[in-house]
Amino acid sequence: MHKSRARPDARWAKGTLFLKQAVSGLSAAFAAQRLQLAAKAAVAAGLAFAIAPLMPGAAANYPYYAPLGALVAMYHNVAGSVRQGLQALAGLAMGIGLAFVLVTVTDPSPFAVALIMGIGVLLGGLPGIGSGSDWIPTAALLVLLVGGSNPDDFSFGYLLQMGVGVAVGIGVNLLIFPPLHFNAAAASLDDLRLALGRQLTDMGIALREDWPPKHEEWSRRSDELAEAARSVRHLVKEADASRRANPRRKLHPRDVDLDYRNLRELERVTFHIQDITDVLSDVIWDSDVPYTVPLEDNAPLSDALTATGDLLRSFSEGDPAEQDEHLKAAKAAVEACMAATAGRQPEHGMVPASESVLLSLHRILRAVGTGG
Repeated sequence: MHKSRARPDARWAKGTLFLKQAVSGLSAAFAAQRLQLAAKAAVAAGLAFAIAPLMPGAAANYPYYAPLGALVAMYHNVAGSVRQGLQALAGLAMGIGLAFVLVTVTDPSPFAVALIMGIGVLLGGLPGIGSGSDWIPTAALLVLLVGGSNPDDFSFGYLLQMGVGVAVGIGVNLLIFPPLHFNAAAASLDDLRLALGRQLTDMGIALREDWPPKHEEWSRRSDELAEAARSVRHLVKEADASRRANPRRKLHPRDVDLDYRNLRELERVTFHIQDITDVLSDVIWDSDVPYTVPLEDNAPLSDALTATGDLLRSFSEGDPAEQDEHLKAAKAAVEACMAATAGRQPEHGMVPASESVLLSLHRILRAVGTGG
């Protein structure tokens, strides 16, 4: 089979991917979910600052820490708000305790600051402290330097006001439209299926073109597909986390376990499609590889790839009967290709790559056929 030494420009592919990521990041910054989180953070901070002067004793002198606590506890799901808020308070308490130990033995000095920072960072490595690790040296430094001659009042006010802010932040996140991220997870699963199906059909088209094919975008999508699979896993985990401690979950039930099963299925499919992509790219653009696709295998391989791609895309339509028909068609196409390539003698010094592609397709069909 004819090969060309000119591979697709990897730098162009990386530049395109960077541009897509930049646009995606900009869109995410102003997405509805982000705007909702910003609005709730604003409400929580304002409410905490309004409550702060009502705190007893010296704590009322430090009202600016209450909105900070509200901001610390504001997270895009309720369980995360609780976890992050409690971890921050635990870190603050440890930092204040560390500062009191040092205050009793030394005055503020460059050496004391260096010592308190070093110990604080070490304590931040304790298991389970999470996001509170950064607050240990921060709280210790503020008590040592800002607390001045009255560290007791400052520490009491600092910790109490932060605690009030954290409580307000958790309360606002719990009571004002606590977010559920089910739709994003479901949409990402569908998008990944469509992307994987398109990749297979594009490779099927390439096999029917004169080589090197005119359409080569598919050969640059391997990393893009892997990144898409990672993004889907992140969104499914976010959906799972968003239902914890969320009173709205009973009004919007969803089988997240099924989402995880579908995710694992698609991750396996992604791996096999990446393998097919690499094999065909090497066969087309790399003349040094010891394997090839015989010319007579192009048509049956193209049919098998296209049928499997159509099967993956059919899952977005939600029609079980149609999905069964596509599954039968894909299995028939793969079996026909296996029959067409069986017993074929390889070219001298070359290994036919058709078997590798067929093996990956067989594993894709097995993953899809046993998926949820």
